[in-house]
Amino acid sequence: MKNILFILCDDLGWKDLGCYGSSFYETPNLDHLARQGMRFTNAYASCPVCSPTRASAMTGKYPATVGITQFIGGHNVGHLCDVPYFHQLPANEYTIASALKERGDYQTWHVGKWHLGSNPHWPENRGFEVNIGGCHMGAPHRHGYFSPWHIPTLEDGPGGEYLTDRLTDESVRLIKERDKSRPFFLNYWPYAVHTPLEAPAPLVEKYVAKAKELELDKIDPLEEGDTIPTLAKRHEKIMRRKIQSEPTYAAMVENLDTNIGKLLDTLEAEGILEDTLVVFTSDNGGLATSEGSPTSNIPLAEGKGWMYEGGVREPLICACPGLIPEGTVNDTVTTTPDFYPTFLEVAGIDPIPSQHTDGVSILPALKGENRFERGAVYWHYPHYSNQGGRPGCSVREGNWKLIEFFEDNNLELYQLSEDIGEEHDLADKHPDIRDDLHAKLCRWRESVHALIPKPNPNWHST
Repeated sequence: MKNILFILCDDLGWKDLGCYGSSFYETPNLDHLARQGMRFTNAYASCPVCSPTRASAMTGKYPATVGITQFIGGHNVGHLCDVPYFHQLPANEYTIASALKERGDYQTWHVGKWHLGSNPHWPENRGFEVNIGGCHMGAPHRHGYFSPWHIPTLEDGPGGEYLTDRLTDESVRLIKERDKSRPFFLNYWPYAVHTPLEAPAPLVEKYVAKAKELELDKIDPLEEGDTIPTLAKRHEKIMRRKIQSEPTYAAMVENLDTNIGKLLDTLEAEGILEDTLVVFTSDNGGLATSEGSPTSNIPLAEGKGWMYEGGVREPLICACPGLIPEGTVNDTVTTTPDFYPTFLEVAGIDPIPSQHTDGVSILPALKGENRFERGAVYWHYPHYSNQGGRPGCSVREGNWKLIEFFEDNNLELYQLSEDIGEEHDLADKHPDIRDDLHAKLCRWRESVHALIPKPNPNWHST
């Protein structure tokens, strides 16, 4: 029975780590973790925005199955109306924390962002014995990353204390003061690297100098695109970042990496590194097209809030000495609901198929076994995002990915192994594949009662 450290970052993009190809951001600890374990190249978040993915992780279900398809609090209209969604994790969902605590006698701790409903829907009422920092907030927008944060479930620190540092210190304390007779599940969900862009000044200065040394400061990083297709932002343009060069964002990434290094060092100092499964991933793609567009996901298309790969393909690193082969790269397709049954199997707990209906345990893949096969993976995001993305749904099966956009029911088809940037739409060239995937997508939508947005009768009158 292993301890489980589940690290779910906020808005971290697929290419935001050195081991995934970033040449500007510095992530030595995560790069080392990848060398110690397994790095996945086809790992996905179940939604291009945060709350739905977090609900998937807790329930083992797709967002459309849970009924949380938008970041909680989000609402946009354009040519289409918005569709309703739950604004809290439904009370009938049996979370992975509850399952580990009640069926495996795990100590269950949540540290960091929650964003799955207001009180009384916070972590302490959803299977976690300890909740530090988890509440209704999606980001420290109002007060920022430097104390006082005024987060209702986290006591303010000394003036100027950095939020990610504090959350890590709290996590280290929990590990050191743990009941050593019981395994633990640490749900470490930092608010980083979500906006606002704020980081310790010396780190920011480091990357200002690095950008200047590499002459990145001489390159205009942004490219203007079409108008954002929502009523609220229809006078704003999509601004796509072409290169990674934003110093404050880079500093946030390095600080996050440093703090994860502190967690890993604590596991080693406590003599429990070999008894702990470490899983590192993100809740959606990097923010590349709006709100300052601080990062670039190229060669992936677009980013947070979009149905394209930049919105949903994520870094995923898993490590556990003796269980996961060192220094391995795995091209298995995975998605967020898979963590629930995987954690159960690692804990030696029987599956709960009535709960994790959409997840598949990836433990065989983690062990390096060839018998693991993952069927089609689905997404349903029937909302306009804040970043320029339009309502749609998609399916990936093998190397083929089909996207349907609800404004005009247009279908786009991509062969990802040959076209990771989704530059060549093959829908007309391969109608048989297009129609087969679309039929599967429609059947899946019907099976989970996914809601489809209707035309907005007021769009042209505004």
